[in-house]
Amino acid sequence: MAEYTLTYSDGFQGFPSFYSYIPDFMIGMNNYFYTFKKGDIYRHNTNENRNVFYGVTDLFPNDPYKGAKSRITSVFNDQPLENKLFKTINLESSFTTQLHAWDGIFDTDIQDTGFIEYEWFEKKEGAWFAFIRNEGNVPSLDKDYVLRSLNGIGNCDNVFTAGIGLATTITFPLTLNVGSIISIGDQLYSTNNPILIGEVTSVNFDLSAGQNSITVANTINIPNIGDFILYIKNQTAESYGVLGHYCEFTLTNTATEAVEMFAVEAEVMKSFP
Repeated sequence: MAEYTLTYSDGFQGFPSFYSYIPDFMIGMNNYFYTFKKGDIYRHNTNENRNVFYGVTDLFPNDPYKGAKSRITSVFNDQPLENKLFKTINLESSFTTQLHAWDGIFDTDIQDTGFIEYEWFEKKEGAWFAFIRNEGNVPSLDKDYVLRSLNGIGNCDNVFTAGIGLATTITFPLTLNVGSIISIGDQLYSTNNPILIGEVTSVNFDLSAGQNSITVANTINIPNIGDFILYIKNQTAESYGVLGHYCEFTLTNTATEAVEMFAVEAEVMKSFP
């Protein structure tokens, strides 16, 4: 666990900030704050570069937040008895380009995979807006919220497979347009509770050539002819938000210029089981 330096505020009557630098000694004098590190003296609040202490920008390379960053942690907790989907985040912040934007991690009492990368923010009406994404790993169907994003394709009419761990091609009737339904990177399932077939690597749709099939390169389970085939969209590419009664969020920023945060809001909708 990383160590931190705490600061006390007379105005707040508490400890509002945690800093990543660890001084050997500290003292206040003539309205300035001084610290000593390895025999050198440093005067604080005079360096224009933020997130830089003692000339170092990465004080904690093993920190889960990837080094020295400005970090804000808070929580959305309106209507705590209601289960909700936290879909988006909107920042009232002073940053002017995406290079100064904030990364985000979002945890709820049900999900802990929500995140936003700084380059996903778009400026809309003076504020910065982004969708909350989920980790791109294979969804675990033992969690009921994942089943909400399970979509049906239809019954397959044939299965051609080289075996477990190899390629499997699943064909559909030519009356079904799989090309408008599924994308490469989606997870494919068959109706047997359901069972994961694997990740889609190819979608072949050409009615004039009689092609209407989906291919999985690394087959996990082989479906049967006539099975109803389903899929879940790529968790990172398709935004579902995070589900929970509350949402704790942590925003981090590596900008060395001053960046202020004024307000944080989220688009939230009630979840109906």
